[in-house]
Amino acid sequence: MANTENTLILETTQGPVTIEMRPDLAPGHVEHIKKLVREGFYDGIVFHRVIEGFMAQTGCPKGIGTGGSSYPNIKAEFNKEPHVRGTVSMARSSSPDSANSQFFICFGDARFLDNQYTAWGNVTSGMENVDKIKRGEPVQNPDKIVKAHMAADAA
Repeated sequence: MANTENTLILETTQGPVTIEMRPDLAPGHVEHIKKLVREGFYDGIVFHRVIEGFMAQTGCPKGIGTGGSSYPNIKAEFNKEPHVRGTVSMARSSSPDSANSQFFICFGDARFLDNQYTAWGNVTSGMENVDKIKRGEPVQNPDKIVKAHMAADAA
């Protein structure tokens, strides 16, 4: 049985995506994402950067990749988790400690990101819905997260 406290459900315009969060890899990032999810931060946020064969990125309140939450950035928690299909990892600027609210889901192998970005979860179901997210940089009429919630909080 999955740990519902570490199970994130994204209701997207393409269907549900379930992510197993990994506090064993990145405890600070998992705690930060949970806080944002529980405040409704991700509800309505678009997938603003979606690159075929690479990844789908979301989490920018401005919808263009330049914004974050009102909280301070998170210190990097780089780990050995490989960036492969279904890996969920934090987006950041060139500064290692600049991750805040934006994250991406890998469509395929992106091992060149290993040890340089903080992986904090894996898609456990709904990857076929991630595959349907509209591509683009920027995306025209983008798909979005309709609602994000923790499985533990489900009514």
